[in-house]
Amino acid sequence: MSYIDGFVGAVPAANKDAYRQHVLEAVPLFKESGVARMVETWGDDVGKGEVTDFFRAVEATPEEVIVFSWMKYPDREARQAANERMMSDEHMGSAVEQMPFDGERVIYGGFATILDKDSGAEPGYIDGSVIPVPTANKDAYTELAAMRAEVMMEHGATRVVNAWGDDVPDGKRTDFKRAVNATAEESVVFARVEWPSKEVRDAAWPKIYGDARMHTEKGLFEGERMIFGGFAPLVDV
Repeated sequence: MSYIDGFVGAVPAANKDAYRQHVLEAVPLFKESGVARMVETWGDDVGKGEVTDFFRAVEATPEEVIVFSWMKYPDREARQAANERMMSDEHMGSAVEQMPFDGERVIYGGFATILDKDSGAEPGYIDGSVIPVPTANKDAYTELAAMRAEVMMEHGATRVVNAWGDDVPDGKRTDFKRAVNATAEESVVFARVEWPSKEVRDAAWPKIYGDARMHTEKGLFEGERMIFGGFAPLVDV
């Protein structure tokens, strides 16, 4: 399956237009390097959690909005080649210097896709999540995710993707592992559910939660440390 570079960051709300423009200007560089799809989404329904949440994950201030983003590659090898090319491109350094947000707090990592159920429809709204899962439970989690994806798509989701942490580095201030308090025995899952609209998503979730099939995880992971939120598409190329 495909390979994903996942990102979570915090952008000043006042810089939304500047952030979108910054991304659009960087698109040619990423596409030339082999990125098949590049998506940026803007926090819309991102709440605070008791144990973990997106805001704490990137040390966001009250003036900042969470962005949930990813780049898709055909495979891990294509991603590795792209990273090497971008790191040697002189234009990359210029782009980093002009970022309208604090890049030091961005969390990022490489994830291997383990589930991708896709209806082919363009997303109008995205639920993004980051989940700590015991590495030993990978097969059982993949089976559970597939079953839950069926339920979500029965209620209107157009795509469900789960990607397993493969190259998730430790950061100086923030990183994906700290975002969900992952232990040494756990891996990080980067997941999303795509919907045709926020209205469809809002109507679907009460029905999904009411489905008995959604409550059969049997301790496969600790849901209290999962972080999640709703995001509006900002750039999708």
